[in-house]
Amino acid sequence: MSIQWFPGHMTSARKKAAETMAITDVVIEVLDARIPEASSNPMIHELRLHRQRVCLKVLNKADLADPAATRAWLDFFNGQKGVKAVALSCKKPGDVARIPGLCQALAPHRSDGTKLLRIMIMGIPNVGKSTLMNALLKRRVAAVGDEPAVTKSQQTFDLGSHMTITDTPGMMWPKIEHDSDGFMLAASHAIGRNAVIDEEVATFLGNLLLDRYPELLAARYGIAPERLEAMDGVGVVETVAARRGCRLKGGAPDLEKASQILLNDYRSGALGRISLETPESRRAMLERTIPEATSLGARSDQDS
Repeated sequence: MSIQWFPGHMTSARKKAAETMAITDVVIEVLDARIPEASSNPMIHELRLHRQRVCLKVLNKADLADPAATRAWLDFFNGQKGVKAVALSCKKPGDVARIPGLCQALAPHRSDGTKLLRIMIMGIPNVGKSTLMNALLKRRVAAVGDEPAVTKSQQTFDLGSHMTITDTPGMMWPKIEHDSDGFMLAASHAIGRNAVIDEEVATFLGNLLLDRYPELLAARYGIAPERLEAMDGVGVVETVAARRGCRLKGGAPDLEKASQILLNDYRSGALGRISLETPESRRAMLERTIPEATSLGARSDQDS
């Protein structure tokens, strides 16, 4: 199954974002630290390069991600021209307090206080943009919800005496090129549930966890290591159903309910600190699907 999700309001959101980008100094792109490249919208990249705007990449939800993978992603992004990357949790005030200073450092021509430093927050749905906005302003100005695409329009606010900050709606792009990206986005709840089948997403997640984090599956669901070795993603979902008592009338396993449990355990961090992609795994995926790709992401190469 190929996962695609591009609600109608996102077309107008992109047009408005392009207009705002023209008068912006620094773009904050909020990413999900568990899937930093899969959660990076290529339309944002294109808009930013067209206007030659510097970017602060915020790897949010770093407290849920694998620390080793996050370090590798920070090294990767910080090697790009015009980019600074930081890993944090938008729910921690101390982390968020660092952001204005990082933006200022990216735009030294706005450091004398005579002209406004104009900041724009962008990202795909449900990565924490609104949470970040509220934390920066220390008051609730943006709606926060568990479902993607809560914010529908732009809002601009003063951030201190010489900064403004514009929050933008979460934007997807019209076609997700790689199937694995669609599944990672769905597993991380960046795509509306009406566009996915939970059992298929949970099966994908189960296969990935078996490959990279089998010990976390064993600990969470009480699965013996020798059983894990012979298991696939479907088997993971079936095991969750058995361990959590998910049964339909007649006694058959309720795989839909078990799938939701597995996905929620990943999303909440109950399974442990997990990253679904690393720079290495991303490079390997691109080499499999795009043989001519010799380095991680053609988009990155265009930055230099």
